[in-house]
Amino acid sequence: MAEGSNADWMGSLAPALSTFPLAHLAIPGSHDSFSYWVDEKSPVGPDQATAIKRLAKISLVKKLMKKWSVTQNLTFKEQLEGGIRYFDLRVSSKPGEVGQEIYFIHGLFGIKVWDGLMEINTFLTQHPKEAIFLDFNHFYAMEDQHHIYLINRIREAFGSKLCTMEYVENVTLQYLWEKSQQVLIFYHYPLYQEYPFLWPGNKMPAPWANTTNVHKLLQFLETTLGERAQHGTFHVSQAILTPRVKTIARHLIRGLKNTLVHRNLPMILNWVKTQKPGVMGVNIITSDFVELVDFAATVIALNDLLLEGHRAVTKS
Repeated sequence: MAEGSNADWMGSLAPALSTFPLAHLAIPGSHDSFSYWVDEKSPVGPDQATAIKRLAKISLVKKLMKKWSVTQNLTFKEQLEGGIRYFDLRVSSKPGEVGQEIYFIHGLFGIKVWDGLMEINTFLTQHPKEAIFLDFNHFYAMEDQHHIYLINRIREAFGSKLCTMEYVENVTLQYLWEKSQQVLIFYHYPLYQEYPFLWPGNKMPAPWANTTNVHKLLQFLETTLGERAQHGTFHVSQAILTPRVKTIARHLIRGLKNTLVHRNLPMILNWVKTQKPGVMGVNIITSDFVELVDFAATVIALNDLLLEGHRAVTKS
């Protein structure tokens, strides 16, 4: 992917598409978006099963866990420049650490949330027509005070760029541009009700196939798209294969990249190419290893299909 080639794709869409609800556009996303930097020296994260925590006391296991944890090779800025606009986020406090600092997490602890938010905000300031979805969907070792701390950091990072809760169908690129808003935050925890800039998690359903079988995955994506609500929500198609514990054991040395993903990405990408955005169509599509193929460009190109339909309607 040429660096920066998709950095301004939303602002570069055909003008007619800026009036379509964002829930009807095809938008590329990444899975476990913040695992590109994982701290091998950190304690194993609270999201791991007890058996793995015991194993992790052995340093070799930590190195192997790192292989399975790092699902994106690109930094935040690189993903944004590559066209990714939806980020799947898991966050945690560090148990035993003084203070309320929150970290991105996937297996091992990653970077401080604040540093990631700053990196995103810098990109958005430089690309004022781009809009992003931050989906805070897993929280570990967090009490209410940790959430309040995190929510305040989100407000501090983005300020007036935050899009307040609105009818999903009202949110178009045009709507956001007029208000100079660029960030939609989805927060899967009851405290969202107290902050107008937090959207409830149920507005961003992301059904998960939980399979290592690519045929089962594609069938699941078809079925869940068919069940998508016609109004009132966005929709995430998680085009990702999930390693089982025995898969991890068998392939620990090679790591995730060389087994599930490399082998099946062509089939997943071919499925993406046959999709159409719009009502009951695909909306956000997430994938592992966004840099292996031109995944983002493939998803973005689907929006041209909306134009064809739009032209047909305006001519008739």
